[in-house]
Amino acid sequence: MSNGKANAAKKAVELVRDGAVIGIGSGTTVEIFLRELGRRIENEGLTVYGVPSSYQSHILATNNGIKVVDLIQYPELDICIDGADQVDERFNCIKGGGGALTREKIVAAASKEVVIIVDSSKIVDRLNMPVPIEVLPFAYGFVERRLSAMGRPVLREGSGKLGPVVTDNGNFIIDCDFGDIDKPEELEREIDRIPGVVECGIFCSELIDGVIAGYEDGARFLKK
Repeated sequence: MSNGKANAAKKAVELVRDGAVIGIGSGTTVEIFLRELGRRIENEGLTVYGVPSSYQSHILATNNGIKVVDLIQYPELDICIDGADQVDERFNCIKGGGGALTREKIVAAASKEVVIIVDSSKIVDRLNMPVPIEVLPFAYGFVERRLSAMGRPVLREGSGKLGPVVTDNGNFIIDCDFGDIDKPEELEREIDRIPGVVECGIFCSELIDGVIAGYEDGARFLKK
């Protein structure tokens, strides 16, 4: 793990108070965050409740002393801590490299505050990486055809099994390259209008309250 990821995660742990109900994202930086939070829970006797966005983060949260709850028990969360694959200067993000984008977006929308934690190398002038899109398997062929008119879609395949990656929701992931994304809000709406699309990995800035950028020698909390 890079020092940037570790420093961003450690800075984020400072935002969690005793008794907080947190939204928990997924990914390697969130994994570090959960381990650091686990140390605080053990050393300070904190009580922290969490709504995980994936089976991975559920297991990690449980192993680090967080009391796992759900959105039925807590429909509004105090703060969401999540990573991102890219963040632009306006705080628009691309997420979903780990395939948990739908639950991550739900958890973020349910939170009073959303803070993205990243290594500083993931901050770019303009979003330009392929956008993960969760798709109902039944609709895959149709959605792929519609996306082909907009960009270059590729069905994500697993490394530990043959065939497509299947999300925690039982769906496929298409990674679609749109080139430089000048208007992420418009692109998000256009993708989400395709029948069969469950959710896309564009997280627009209106959803994000702050970004913690980690560097080799520390971290900066960037706010709007």
